[in-house]
Amino acid sequence: MKTIVYIGIFALVVSCSSTKRTVQTKLKNNQTFELTEISNDPTYGFSQNNPIQVGGVDKKEGPLNERRFLNALAGPNGESISYYRAGSCCPIESKNDPFGFGAVMLDNYRVTWEGARDTISIYINMYDYGTLKAPVGFTIKE
Repeated sequence: MKTIVYIGIFALVVSCSSTKRTVQTKLKNNQTFELTEISNDPTYGFSQNNPIQVGGVDKKEGPLNERRFLNALAGPNGESISYYRAGSCCPIESKNDPFGFGAVMLDNYRVTWEGARDTISIYINMYDYGTLKAPVGFTIKE
């Protein structure tokens, strides 16, 4: 009988645990993530098929996390960057859709710095978490 009770308690604990994948990201300050690595994947952040996963929607910090990520970037030679949100685009599948449909939209930001020839599109996913790195061609803000 005790075995059945223990199995029942174990099943209850396991079934109530969260299955959402989160990655702990350190903050430099409330407005900036602390990045430590530059990606070597040329599609990371530049393709809707490989967006930067900042997460945060589950904590009502999705847009803030997008800005925290962008605030951590610098241009190729350490230049200060500027950015603006061009809009939402590109539906993708996500188990973290707050509405339960299983699909969410990415956000597209346009990024530039002094001396750049053009703006660069970066795709960001605020629903899912991943390991954050600076995209190829960017450096990390000091």
